[in-house]
Amino acid sequence: MSTRFARVVALFAALALVGAGVALAAAVTVNSAKNPTLGKIVVNSRGFTLYHNTKEKGSIKCTGACTAIWPPLIVGKTAKVKAGPSINLAKLGKIKRPDGRFQVTYFGKPLYRYAPDAKAGNINGEGIGGIWFALKTNGALAKTAGTTTTNTTTSTIPGYP
Repeated sequence: MSTRFARVVALFAALALVGAGVALAAAVTVNSAKNPTLGKIVVNSRGFTLYHNTKEKGSIKCTGACTAIWPPLIVGKTAKVKAGPSINLAKLGKIKRPDGRFQVTYFGKPLYRYAPDAKAGNINGEGIGGIWFALKTNGALAKTAGTTTTNTTTSTIPGYP
């Protein structure tokens, strides 16, 4: 019975690895959306706003617990990153994160979602800590007046830049 159990476990482990490989190989599409406050911004395939951490200049700073609030837009190493309408395909790329995964970039800026954004079109992460900003489709930060607030709740999380 233990030999049969070991075979079943090995089979499930192999299937899980194959499934993970398929999931990581899937293409990611970066889209645009018109926001009444910020203008034309970068969003994921489900319409959720994508943000950039302005402290990330050449290296990833949001790791560990930070990624629970700011999930990075992850793609498999060999996966294609596709451009939706108004997105410049030549400006899409990937950067290797400290954990070995690959994160989508736009104009060289790593992209994140803000977990408390409950539905497409939300921009609740805009200006948090004075470092998190949505991106416009031209790669500029979507800073507006009043978006330089400090959020002490997230600034005390380990791994939060």
